[in-house]
Amino acid sequence: MGRNYRLLSAIFFVYFMAWSFSFSLYPIWLSQEIGLNGELVGIVFSVNALTALLIMPWYGYIQDKLGLKKGLLYFIAIAMVLLGPFVNLIYEPFLKSHFYLAVFLGGTVFSLVFLAGVGALESYIDKQSRVVHFEFGKARMWGSLGWAVASYFAGLSFNITPSLNYWLTSIAALCFLVLLKYVKVMPDEVELRRSLSLLEKKRILSFFKIPGLWRLSLFVVGVSCIYAVFDQQFAIYFTTFFEDRSVAREYYGYLMSAQVVLEALFMFLGGKWVNRLGVKRALLCSGVLMAIRIFLSGVVTDSYSISLLKLLHAVELPLMIIAIFKYINMHFEARYSAMIYMIGFQFTTQFMASILAIGVGMLYDQIGYVQTYRYLGIVVTIFIIISYFTLSNDNPKRNCD
Repeated sequence: MGRNYRLLSAIFFVYFMAWSFSFSLYPIWLSQEIGLNGELVGIVFSVNALTALLIMPWYGYIQDKLGLKKGLLYFIAIAMVLLGPFVNLIYEPFLKSHFYLAVFLGGTVFSLVFLAGVGALESYIDKQSRVVHFEFGKARMWGSLGWAVASYFAGLSFNITPSLNYWLTSIAALCFLVLLKYVKVMPDEVELRRSLSLLEKKRILSFFKIPGLWRLSLFVVGVSCIYAVFDQQFAIYFTTFFEDRSVAREYYGYLMSAQVVLEALFMFLGGKWVNRLGVKRALLCSGVLMAIRIFLSGVVTDSYSISLLKLLHAVELPLMIIAIFKYINMHFEARYSAMIYMIGFQFTTQFMASILAIGVGMLYDQIGYVQTYRYLGIVVTIFIIISYFTLSNDNPKRNCD
C-alpha cells in the first residue's frame, strides 16, 4: 500500500487522538466542571449540530472542487492547533458568564475542526484510497487506534486538570499539520475532472435532485442520528453507576480505550465483512446493533453490563461507516461522493441531532435516562424496518471496493 497509505493512516491516528482528547469526556466536562443540567447540555449539543450542518455542505462542495488538493485540510489543522487556547481562554469562561455567546462560538469552532471537519477528512482519504488503491477501512482503523490512545489517558488528565485535554488536542494537531505537509499524491486526472465539474451551477443544483438520496437520508435520520443523540450524554449516564466521580471518569477513559482498540480491529476487517454481507445488509445490521445497545442501556442495572453494551459500539460503527461509503460508491456518481457523504450522512445526522438534542435533554431531566433510552430504542427499530424496504438493493455490476 506504500508511503501514502502510511501517511494518511498516521493523519487519521493523530486527528482522532486530538478529537478524543477534546470530546471523549466532553459531556462530563460540561456537566461536572461547568455545572450544566441535561437541558443545557442538550442546548450545547444542539447548537454544535446546527453550526456543523451549516458548514458541512460548504466543506463537501469545497473538497469536491479541490479534488485531492490539501487546502481545506490545512485550514482544519490550523484551527485545531488553536483549540487549546480557545477553550481555556474564551470558551470555558464564557460558558459560565455568557452562556449563549459561548455556545455559538464553541459550536462554530468545534464544527470547523471536528463535527464537520471529520467528514471532509474522511471523504478526502476515501478519494485517495480509490486513486492509490487501498482499502479505506484499513486506513480508518488507525483513527480508531488514535482515539483509543487518547481515551486511555483522558480520564487521568481530566482528574489532574480538566482543561489539560484541550491543550493535548493542540499538541496532536501540530503533528497532524506536519504529516499533512508530506502527503504528495497528485490528483488523478479523471477524479480532478469530476471535481471541477461541480463548479458548474447546473451541476450543483442537480445534486439535490439525485435519485435515491432520500433513501439514504431516511436511514440516517432514523438510525444514525438518533444513535448520535443517544451517545451525546451517555458518558454522564455511565458515571451514575459509580459512587466516586473521579473513579468513574478514569474507568470510562479505560473503557473507551478498550472499545476503540476493538473498533480498530473491526475497521481492519470491516471491508471483508461488508463485502460478504452485502452493503444494504451491513447497513441494516449496524442499525440493529445500535437499536439493541440503546434499548438495553435502559434495562441493565450494573456497571459491568453497561460497559459490555458500550463495547458493542466497536462493532456497529465500523459496519456503519464502511457500508455508508460503499453504498455511496455503488449507487451514486463518483463526482458527487464527498457532497453525498457530507450532506446525505454527516449533514443529515447533524440536522436532526440539532432538533432532537434539546428535547432528549429535557426528557433526561423529566423522566430519566432509563425510560428515554427505551423509547429511543423503539424508534430506531421502527426506522430499521422502514429502511429494509426503502434502501436500494445492492448492484452487483458496480464495484464498491
